[in-house]
Amino acid sequence: MAKITFENNEYECSSSETVLECLRRHGVAYPYSCQSGVCQSCLTHSLDGTPPKDSQSGLKPTQAAQNYFLACICKPEQDLKISLPNASEDQVILTRVISKTMLNNDIVKLSLASPENYRYFPGQFLNLRKNNVLMRSYSIASVPQLDETIDLHIRKLPEGRVSGWVHDQLNIGDEVSISEAKGDCFYTVGDPEKNMLLIGTGSGLAPLYAIARDALEKGHRGTIKLYHGSQNASGLYLRQELQTLSDSYEQFHYFGCVSKDDNTSFQHGRANDIALKENPELKAWRVYLCGHPDMVSQSKKQVFLAGASFSDIYADPFLISP
Repeated sequence: MAKITFENNEYECSSSETVLECLRRHGVAYPYSCQSGVCQSCLTHSLDGTPPKDSQSGLKPTQAAQNYFLACICKPEQDLKISLPNASEDQVILTRVISKTMLNNDIVKLSLASPENYRYFPGQFLNLRKNNVLMRSYSIASVPQLDETIDLHIRKLPEGRVSGWVHDQLNIGDEVSISEAKGDCFYTVGDPEKNMLLIGTGSGLAPLYAIARDALEKGHRGTIKLYHGSQNASGLYLRQELQTLSDSYEQFHYFGCVSKDDNTSFQHGRANDIALKENPELKAWRVYLCGHPDMVSQSKKQVFLAGASFSDIYADPFLISP
């Protein structure tokens, strides 16, 4: 008989009932609808304990990798400590600044010491706190098996209260607080022959750079095309690093796209428009979108109409906050 811990209360779950049935039997208010694993209303996060594989049926591989499951079809094989998605408050994790490196005129790479037992998937994001009131979300550009630090690419916004602090006031050796890693925009092992399309603008390159490196490190054999867009050539950073990847891996291809300055050797136009023009058929492709919310929203529709399955489209768009 497994024990279910939810909101600091423990419930005995018999071998014949699901997690949802157990909670309802004990009078716990819990979201559900179809009770057959279709609607995903009862999506649940296992904080401690591994849910059975069959309870993750229909979930994205990224959700399964983070131990999400469907309570209505889960007959637990061991004790589980659970929560509803996004129900828990951020855990404050202390770390320190290892280095700051300007990637172009507007974007700094902030490298943080990796706290003990800190777990993340390349391409996820974390919350960086300036104080108890101000925090912002930034994607992780590093890969744990390749990099010793947690790297963030932070663009300085006009009157940015957090980005300005990072650029102008934060020093090497300073202590900062971060949250646990979050988000579903990362690479998962499986279908190594599947083609991948990565489209990003500005500092939205950060998670794509991590995802591409992670996929290549894990032996992905399908074609990987990364389109990075900016208004002008100076905004296309990490060009040498991306070109080195292209030279080292025949399946990886980098395309720099410039939307306003046409006096460059890069492709002229918006990254998502160029990517869709050059790749009009995306059936069975895996697609990652990162950058300006408007671009992400528009591109989701474009790649879906081009044949990409909704379950193969990954994006963590952020609102632009000063």
